[in-house]
Amino acid sequence: MAITKVWLDETENECTMCGACEAVCDAVFEVPEKMAVKAGAGFVENEAEIKDAADGCPVGVIAYALDGGDKRAN
Repeated sequence: MAITKVWLDETENECTMCGACEAVCDAVFEVPEKMAVKAGAGFVENEAEIKDAADGCPVGVIAYALDGGDKRAN
């Protein structure tokens, strides 16, 4: 199962702009104001780092979906 979509999910909490995601995976994430997923970022080659960033997000706003789905996998 591969990550095919990554997004900012603020349905329960807001991004605190701590920059932890960018520190873990700057190939995918940037934090100019709120977390943003870089256009054209490679999800497959950065899968482990994306999962680490999502697990380490202090407010749990990093979401990802697997295998072309739209449902949050984490």
